[in-house]
Amino acid sequence: MTSKSAFAIAIDLGGTQLRAALFKNDTLLKRSALPTDVSGGPAGILHQIQTLVAQITDGIDKGDILGIGLSTAGPVDTIAGITLGIPTLPGWDNFPIRAELVQIFGMPVSIENDAIAATLGEWRHGAGRNIQNLVYMTVSTGIGGGVVVDDRLLHGRKGMAAHIGHMQIAQQGPQCGCGATGCFEAFASGTALAKRASDPSRLQQSNYLRTIAKDGVVDAIDVFKGAGAGDEICVSLVKEEARYLGQGITSLLHLFSPERVIIGGGISKNFEMLEPGIRAVIQAQAMEPFNDVAIVQSKLGDDSGLVGAATMVMDQHSI
Repeated sequence: MTSKSAFAIAIDLGGTQLRAALFKNDTLLKRSALPTDVSGGPAGILHQIQTLVAQITDGIDKGDILGIGLSTAGPVDTIAGITLGIPTLPGWDNFPIRAELVQIFGMPVSIENDAIAATLGEWRHGAGRNIQNLVYMTVSTGIGGGVVVDDRLLHGRKGMAAHIGHMQIAQQGPQCGCGATGCFEAFASGTALAKRASDPSRLQQSNYLRTIAKDGVVDAIDVFKGAGAGDEICVSLVKEEARYLGQGITSLLHLFSPERVIIGGGISKNFEMLEPGIRAVIQAQAMEPFNDVAIVQSKLGDDSGLVGAATMVMDQHSI
């Protein structure tokens, strides 16, 4: 058992924002963030990580820090500690991120895909506590996820299990960022919702969307605001989003038989608008033994990944 004064550093590396936090047990003490230096490649982002870590550990004895947990956009080989071509971070193909961080900081480093890290956070400290079978899905720019089966977090080959955004839910449809057609992500992500809302025909029919559109582009959050204001086109778009989410979740229920499905990410902030439509699809399409599964909102919100990253470190030391 380690000292009660031991700390953990959590890093969440995304294509838009890089965040770092200092934890003591499951308590977040300090945090700091920067816009991700995508154009700077690995060298630029590693420099940013050093900057953030220096900020959050100011005044902390390095000997009291157990290690670093990294939650990163994927795909990433968490067994080897190597990034495998992250779509949002060009130049990171086969980059040995764990070895680089160990060399820089001189302490143990644990790595997970960001969605699996968020799953760990929600399972241990959030909406999934005391649940032995669950699916977590994050719906924002894309769709990611993680799965707990029989009280074990699934990792799979290379630690890359549960890329649920890339299961195909239609033979035809929009092209996904992965290059395939008909992926769950291509239909149900926040990006996909924004694209549908930005269609010229939708803008023509909606005074609300047409008014707020910037250069003909609408954000997903604008759709929910419009629906809340009673705009009929926005209401129909939210219903469509719920239907796509419900279809994907129904497949996940049949695959993993969870006790609970947890929805996180930016889109989940509008969970109350989506839940009735999601539930209606599940009731209509899931086999009867699966259609009573609880669908809930993430409890940790944007901090799911950071909490999961810190939990990785604490688990290594049985805290």
